[in-house]
Amino acid sequence: MKLIDAHAHVIERIAGFGRKGELRAIGNGRARWANGDEIQLIPAELGDREFTGETLLSIMERYGVEKAVLLQGSFYGFQNEYTYEMAEKYPERFIAAGTLDPFCKEKDSLLERLLNVMKLKIIKFEASSGGGFMGYHEDFAIDGEIFDDIFSMVAKKGGTLVLDIGSPGMASFQIKAVYNIAKKYPEMKIVICHLLAPTLNDTLELINGLETLKLENVWFDLAAVPWNLAPETYPYHTGRKYIKMARDIVGAEKLIWGTDVPSVLTREKYANLIEYITSADIFSDAELEKVFYDNAMTVYFE
Repeated sequence: MKLIDAHAHVIERIAGFGRKGELRAIGNGRARWANGDEIQLIPAELGDREFTGETLLSIMERYGVEKAVLLQGSFYGFQNEYTYEMAEKYPERFIAAGTLDPFCKEKDSLLERLLNVMKLKIIKFEASSGGGFMGYHEDFAIDGEIFDDIFSMVAKKGGTLVLDIGSPGMASFQIKAVYNIAKKYPEMKIVICHLLAPTLNDTLELINGLETLKLENVWFDLAAVPWNLAPETYPYHTGRKYIKMARDIVGAEKLIWGTDVPSVLTREKYANLIEYITSADIFSDAELEKVFYDNAMTVYFE
């Protein structure tokens, strides 16, 4: 079975920002927030203060992953230049997504450069209250004025929009807003990260979200589903339940596998992020091909 990791990150140097202020590398894959909290961001054996494109390629080679989609967010720090550089260096293996903070006063010129100079076809926004814009800006409507011109430009360029809206219960978890965006720009492909990021007790919220967003131009990636289910461990029975529910509601053709490396590798082996799905009785062989390869090709590479 061919594989595309449709949610991965490369990091030239950790430079995050969030609700705890700036996040800076302190060595051995660890980083410290401005408030003093420390986290293991990258497994020490995979990077000291960085997670390079070459390191990601070595993992992909080990597990037979053909391509990866390089997304971005404020958790690691925006990496537009490095992400673009890696996709240019390895065009058969990587495709790059760009990002920006929509509160920047020169956001239009920033987006212009991403779309028209760097020629990026994927734009990703991490709006979540946990690790994104609503962690360090006042709460806002995702379908409101702050993003409207941006979404219009992405749609006109034929781009794919990737959104992280966080987990149920967060101010950023705006299902109706995503619905409104999808309806306003039916020509724009939209991918929602982390299968709506449900935690252990979010079954009803997941069902309602999937039912609402069962739309022709909306897909869901499966990255970090296990991460959000802590303290549950492999083989992630709740994660399997949630993915089966998604298959039953929106169909296998709307689900896209990804891992969210590198931070997820501080808790789980890459192989298990594949096998907890492939070894479960969720998808037929033909559906597995869609989830692990074909759907990503349709959304990101065609």
